[in-house]
Amino acid sequence: MRVDLHTHILPRSWPDLRERYGYGGWVRLEHEPDGCSARMLIDDRSFRSVGANAWDPAVRLEEADRHGVDMQVLSTVPVMFGYWAKPDDTADLARLLNEHLAGVVRDHPTRFAGLGTVPLQAPDLAVAELERCVRELGLPGVQIGTHANGMNLGDAALFPFFEAAQDLGAAVFVHPWDMMGGDRLQRYWMRWLVGMPAETATAMCSVLFAGVMERLPDLRIGFAHGGGSFPGTIGRIQHGFDVRPDLCATDTSLAPRHHLAGDHGPARMYVDSLVHDADMLRHVLTLFGPDRVALGTDYPFPLGETEPGALIRSLGLDPEAERLVLGGTALQFLGLPVPAPAGGT
Repeated sequence: MRVDLHTHILPRSWPDLRERYGYGGWVRLEHEPDGCSARMLIDDRSFRSVGANAWDPAVRLEEADRHGVDMQVLSTVPVMFGYWAKPDDTADLARLLNEHLAGVVRDHPTRFAGLGTVPLQAPDLAVAELERCVRELGLPGVQIGTHANGMNLGDAALFPFFEAAQDLGAAVFVHPWDMMGGDRLQRYWMRWLVGMPAETATAMCSVLFAGVMERLPDLRIGFAHGGGSFPGTIGRIQHGFDVRPDLCATDTSLAPRHHLAGDHGPARMYVDSLVHDADMLRHVLTLFGPDRVALGTDYPFPLGETEPGALIRSLGLDPEAERLVLGGTALQFLGLPVPAPAGGT
């Protein structure tokens, strides 16, 4: 079974959010006359163009079938997080997006699973929406950003949210957004090429150094894009922890490598496979293990993998490892039933 953990979806339409909330900065979708494409705009500024596969389940299923994907895990487009806005307004938008997403899953329960969104800038509201996602909408977890208005994920204010996720058995998938670097990364698409990986590495380090994983051993947390630049800098991160514990080990007793695959057991964190490079994917698999690396494509966007699973299959993994990375790990992360291997019981 091939499960794509990292895909994004939008409703075909939503209310005029500027009118609904009384101020600007919100995303709207302007459909083209052909009915097959649309523009995402923030107020009147173009953000990106999207095709019908961003909102039409039938198109998504046709393309999934063509690429041999059995299930897509749906999450909103990160620009929709709305952490910058008034918390009650973000919570209202999250409810709209989550109800749409849950409806798509209900219509196609064997082909889609869903990760909701929450108003992370207000942890109490985020916990309430997380609970609604799991208990009322039947979603296995949520997607969050790498920070909430500059508040890193290891901030003490966010700990109750992660604690609630552990208690609910909810998966938390972390996706970069509102990338660091500002004006320095405006040209050459560097916010996406350089800023996104750095955002993810920052989120991972914040969670580890703040002791979130140490205090919440059963939290299932995953990170997009193969962990961003974290796998390439783990040596430096570990060395810093070793030589400057006065700066790095103030809130945890566990070294960064303790959370990776090793003699002590499986890795504590999950990542997707979206790294675009065979050698890097091998490195990611060494660090995290195949039971913590899941197929992810970033469908339907251009920085994604155009042939889901092609990079994984190119590695020549043993059958069990390949089975896990192509589907079993994603289902395990989500807490969904994992089919037995062919010939198994």
